[in-house]
Amino acid sequence: MPSSPSSSVVEARKALARRLKDLRKDAGLTGEELSVRCGWGASKTSRIQSADRAPSESDIRTWCTACGAEDQIPDLIAAARAVDSMYTEWRQLERNGLRAAQESVTALYERTRLIRVYASRVLPGMVQTREYTAAVLRSIQRDRVGVDDVDEAVQVRMDRQKALLSGRHRFGLLIEEYVLRAAVCDPEAMADQLDRLMSVSARSFVSLGVIPLGAGRSCLPAEDFYMFDDTEVAVELTSGYLRITQPTEIADYDRAFNNLAGMAVHGAKARALILSALDALG
Repeated sequence: MPSSPSSSVVEARKALARRLKDLRKDAGLTGEELSVRCGWGASKTSRIQSADRAPSESDIRTWCTACGAEDQIPDLIAAARAVDSMYTEWRQLERNGLRAAQESVTALYERTRLIRVYASRVLPGMVQTREYTAAVLRSIQRDRVGVDDVDEAVQVRMDRQKALLSGRHRFGLLIEEYVLRAAVCDPEAMADQLDRLMSVSARSFVSLGVIPLGAGRSCLPAEDFYMFDDTEVAVELTSGYLRITQPTEIADYDRAFNNLAGMAVHGAKARALILSALDALG
């Protein structure tokens, strides 16, 4: 499994390692004896037990068989797959194109009632215009995706946006002022995008905060993250997509969001920053 900075991933790996270690102990085997039965070196057993090495599905089958615990194989493999799903490299997530990547999160958005977003690089997808989305996804496609299905991916996001803005969901959006001024697309398209942001921010179920460039900071800008109710956080890392489900870590992001909200301006002051970015486009 790829390494990641998330304690959720680390703790899940340790929990799986503890379960395998307990199976060995319950079978009355030493690490050396288990290694002999599995047909591999003692160092491999030690690294799996200490969570320094993620066991493959074949390793889990071999381990359980050696311990006489074949009935545990399906559950442990399911646990290992769950750990793997916490962190996904972009090249894996997007290997079949950007449309599939967009579709993979549709159900998560649909079942969430409160979506909170911190955006430090690009505007959140639910407030993007078609032209802005196309520019963002085209840049991604050129950089790391071999399949060119940008038009289809844009349509998936636009369809999801209609459902999200129907009034059945609530949004808390925090945007760095830099994002309002970043030249993601041509000036005319960017002006349309800022007009769109103004319009969406006026809706009763949307709370928009803009963090001014000169704001005093109690915390530094972070990677963009999306909070889905209080059950999951998605973090867009440079290398991949991180799913956080551990309650203590979700609480950390909740505190971070509140800290960032305290640095933001809202209402008329936020709209003034959007208008200032519009004026700068000429």
